[in-house]
Amino acid sequence: MKTLKDNLIILHECPDVSRSILRKVLKTEHLLASIYKISTAEFADAVQIPYSKSTKIYHFMTNTNIMKKLDKNRKKYHYITWFDKEYPTSLRTIPDPPLVLYASGNPSLLLHPLNISIVGTRTPSNYAFPAMNKILPPLVKAGFSIVSGMAMGIDQYAHQIALSNQGKTIAVIGSGFNHLYPKNNLNLFEHLTKHQIVVSEYPPDTPPRKYHFPERNRIISGLSEATLVVEARLRSGSLITVDQALEQGRDVYAFPGPIGSLTSEGCHHIIQQGAKLVQSYEDIISAYCVKN
Repeated sequence: MKTLKDNLIILHECPDVSRSILRKVLKTEHLLASIYKISTAEFADAVQIPYSKSTKIYHFMTNTNIMKKLDKNRKKYHYITWFDKEYPTSLRTIPDPPLVLYASGNPSLLLHPLNISIVGTRTPSNYAFPAMNKILPPLVKAGFSIVSGMAMGIDQYAHQIALSNQGKTIAVIGSGFNHLYPKNNLNLFEHLTKHQIVVSEYPPDTPPRKYHFPERNRIISGLSEATLVVEARLRSGSLITVDQALEQGRDVYAFPGPIGSLTSEGCHHIIQQGAKLVQSYEDIISAYCVKN
């Protein structure tokens, strides 16, 4: 007999079920529990979708091949849903929380009480890495877990700093596990899946799409007490993460950079808008101590 968790996972894996449909299912009393007992017409009416789409969803849910694939994937990955105690508390309060997370590694890291998100450009200047080496190791040693997106550049270096300082790190990717992107550092990915944790809200067979990365950024910021921008251009995914962090009520920090550097323009802009300028790790630790 399928549980509420099973029903949620199956709906989540269906390509015709959006996050908004899933939210409607959860908000409609008893709908998730009775999903296999009601007609396609009743489901369409309950979540206000066309009958044709409801029919596609029903065919997906009852496809035995789909069920076999799900059972196979569940042996390889952790499935963490809204109903599980392993679900990160910090994500429950954000405006658009992921209802299912797929994970490989140690799920207990998602419950670490002190996280900071590190974001920045995929093409950092020579200034970025020395600055990160000055600020991040003391934070790691103070108990902060590093959350980032495992993208090239700033993200991957942030994960590596956490590892080299015997710290904890969480990678949030924008694709399914069977379609890793980027693939430039498979050794790092494999190490994180064995000794830390990699998470995604996308089913394992989902290839990367351009819109996935702005979507996953809300999870990066949502997992953390604060977001720190190392280097960013004025129009970048990092500033999307900043907007999401602010919407979630999180603190935002930024490194100042050389005047005239394109990769510092985004940081200077958000500092002008109220982000806290970081010159030393103490700027972050002292602010956290005051806040708590």
